[in-house]
Order: sequence, then C-alpha cells, then structure tokens
Amino acid sequence: MSAVKTSSYRAKVLYALCAADDTKPNYNLRGLESAAVYAIDQDGLRAVVSDTLSTRLRPERRNITAHQAVLHALTEERTVLPMRFGIIARNAEAIQKLLAANQREIKEHFERLNGRVEMGLRVAWDVSNIYEYFVALHPVLSETRDEIWVKNANNKNLRDEKIRLGNIYEALRTADRKESAEKVKEVLFDYCEDIIENPVKKEKDVMNLACLVERDRLDEFARGVFEASKLFSNVYLFDYTGPWAPHNFVTLDLHAPTSKKKVVTDSDDSDDESVQSD
Repeated sequence: MSAVKTSSYRAKVLYALCAADDTKPNYNLRGLESAAVYAIDQDGLRAVVSDTLSTRLRPERRNITAHQAVLHALTEERTVLPMRFGIIARNAEAIQKLLAANQREIKEHFERLNGRVEMGLRVAWDVSNIYEYFVALHPVLSETRDEIWVKNANNKNLRDEKIRLGNIYEALRTADRKESAEKVKEVLFDYCEDIIENPVKKEKDVMNLACLVERDRLDEFARGVFEASKLFSNVYLFDYTGPWAPHNFVTLDLHAPTSKKKVVTDSDDSDDESVQSD
C-alpha cells in the first residue's frame, strides 16, 4: 500500500483516540471531504484524523455518515474512544499537544473500555394504535374515557377532561416503560458490564438502552437479549444493534494546553477550548 500523503500544517478532523503501538497503520479509509484517514501518535496514544481545508464542518448527512463510517471501520479492529462530530485541530502539532496534555485521562478511559464495545437495544410496542392498546390493557383508562364522554355528551368544551385523560395515559405508559426497563436490565447485567438508559423518542418506544459488552461476549449478549424478551408478550418488539464504538460510555473532557491561540475548535464556533467525546 502506498503511504498516505499528509501535511502537518493543515487542519485536522479528529475521529477517535486509541492506543498507539510500534507500527504505523495504513487505514485505507476515506473520511470527510474524501480525505485519507491516518494516525498521529504521541506518548503511547494515537489520534485518528484526516486533513481538511475547512474551518467548520456542517452537520450535513453526508458528513455525519462519513464520520460514522470511519468510526465503524475502526471499531471492527480495536477499541477506540470516539470523538464528537466536527472537532477540528489547527495542525498536527495541536493534536500532539492535546494528547500530551490529557494523557492521564485518556489512558484511564482505555483501561476501563479496552476490549469492550457498545451494543444498542431498543424495545417498542408493536401495535397499530398505542393509545387503544393501553385503553384495552388498563380498565382505569377505559372507564375514565367512557365517564368523560357520557357526562359531557352535550358539552363541546372537553379540554380539561381530555387533559386529565391524557395525564392518566401518560402516567400508565411511563410506569410500563420503567417496569419493563428494570426487568430487561436485571437480565442483561449478567451479560454486560454497564447499561445506560437513554431517553425514548417515539410514542411507541418502550426503552432505548446502551450496553457495554466485552467484545468476546457478543454471542452471550445476544442470548441475554433473547432471554429478556421471553419475559414479555409478542406485543414487545426487541431490536439490538452493534457493535459500535462506546459513545455513551466515554466522558472525556479534553482541554487544549493553555495558550494565547486556540488550537482545537468545534464546528459550532464555540469559544470553549475543551473537546468532548461523543
């Protein structure tokens, strides 16, 4: 393979951090702006970057997709600490200074996450109408609905009553989500080392879990998901994805060395000199 042509003076897009070894990798990857992906090493640490002529990266689909594709390819080979989309360093020297200044915190993350990946688990209610499903499931909801309509048959102003009914529905759905998540986590903690419960986004979503799993236990994790699913009826749809870089388990807050010039920037043009991971 031919060597990657790079310029130490160009700005760098930062994708991930990982441990450095004695070899210089040739990733054979293209990142943002179709630029070649390569490594910058410092004190046993490695930053995976590509060159850019841009001073700001727009969060467009093609750019985010390119960033995620690089992270996915890196994760298939080894443990990496993913960086948030849009981090740009002024030059190679800025990257090396960043690694040197944050060496202890980065290495502590590697010790905790080495050999581990993130698996996602989403559970949803697989029904055509989630409200009608809860009405049929919970008598208190159906009785309250019927009571409202009977008492107010000739009253067109049902706003307060509808709000009360909606609150009951929301409380029942929240309680079901909480109970279901606890049941699943109780099973999965035998198959993974940590679980983070992320917010759900859709009305039919029951839970959205991020699970930290040892890479050599992925088959066991899949069995754990199947074991957990057996605790629920067919109404609950289980869908797991991965392996991914451990985005939800990286809490790095990297600070550039104190200087008059800013050496690392975000795409949002923030004045803060810190760099956060995903």
